[in-house]
Amino acid sequence: MIKVNENYSKLKASYLFADIAKRVETFQVENPDKKIIKLGIGDVTKPLPEACVKAFHQGVDEMAKEETFRGYGPSGGYSFLREIISKEDFQKRGASISPDEIFVSDGSKCDTANFQELFALDLKIAIPDPVYPVYLDSNVMAGRTGTYENGRYQGIHYLECTKENNFLPEIPDTKLDLIYLCFPNNPIGTTAPKQYLKQWVDYARENKALILFDAAYEAFIRNDSPHSIFEIEGAKEVAVEFRSFSKVAGFTGTRCAVTVVPKECMIYNDNNEKISLHSLWGRRQNTKFNGVSYPVQKAAEAVYSEQGQIETRALISYYLKNTDIVTDAMDSLGFDYVGGGSSPYIWIDGGQRDSWEFFQFLLSEAAVVCTPGAGFGKCGDKYIRISAFNSHENVEEAMDRLKEAL
Repeated sequence: MIKVNENYSKLKASYLFADIAKRVETFQVENPDKKIIKLGIGDVTKPLPEACVKAFHQGVDEMAKEETFRGYGPSGGYSFLREIISKEDFQKRGASISPDEIFVSDGSKCDTANFQELFALDLKIAIPDPVYPVYLDSNVMAGRTGTYENGRYQGIHYLECTKENNFLPEIPDTKLDLIYLCFPNNPIGTTAPKQYLKQWVDYARENKALILFDAAYEAFIRNDSPHSIFEIEGAKEVAVEFRSFSKVAGFTGTRCAVTVVPKECMIYNDNNEKISLHSLWGRRQNTKFNGVSYPVQKAAEAVYSEQGQIETRALISYYLKNTDIVTDAMDSLGFDYVGGGSSPYIWIDGGQRDSWEFFQFLLSEAAVVCTPGAGFGKCGDKYIRISAFNSHENVEEAMDRLKEAL
């Protein structure tokens, strides 16, 4: 008899964004004449940069000729892409990451979900609250948690991000093994000062812990916060970093991302012997992943060209302009918020409003889609997240509608 993985039964009924999509679809069916403006899911709306499109076409053309055709590529990515990522994203920032410490993949969502496969099931895990749901759900699926009760899973150490701690979770005084961090934070939109990240690195080194650092939104940083955890001394011993071309260059539908696993980073077996995390992830990828397609990697390489840099910076500036439109509206409405400026997300305090009720109110009264904070964790219960990924015109119209509705 084929049996189910019972850990899946611990999951909440549906994935957050699937639940939102169903509610929006129902509203649209019931109100076919209303134009819905979506500021919920973090999906880009502008087309790929022209430099990437040209490189994409070039890659496809090469695949059409026998002399330049390619079959299976290296599971870790082609050297031309790994080398330029190493140089431009890390070495220029003083982080000594080599090309062979970079693994190219089809998405940081996949990598952050899959990376936990390398670890024992009895780890003490710390996950922020609020948080991108994949970190938590993938560990639930693996069997590292107890049941879901009162908005929390048993067996998880929740790093609470609240107004009282400036949405920077406190360094725990207990021993933990695996720590998830995300900056600029999704969903809150805050960045992390260098000294704050240094405290986490020191904690991980002292406790033989590992930090999984999600830097998917680093290109939006406009203040002096680090763009990579590897800008912090000692981080190569205790951290893995995830990056994505999705928000940097509009690759949400094209799929290309990066995971950085330093060779210095070690984990341990039951005999307290060191095991190379870099070798383990490489082995995992060789077994379960056949690499990102050649044309996509050519398109990703073009991000680092002179024209690609001009165009991707313009994209990011376009979306950051939308955050200004949103925060100006929140100021006029008297709402407290964080985020924006160095992130595409604005985290809005709804006061005494339940976040799902607030979501439904904005959908029903303004036909505007946000993301309810409760979907990201217990600490998000009174908040909503607004995304800047839309046109200036739509964001301005959405804010006008909110002003009328509120």
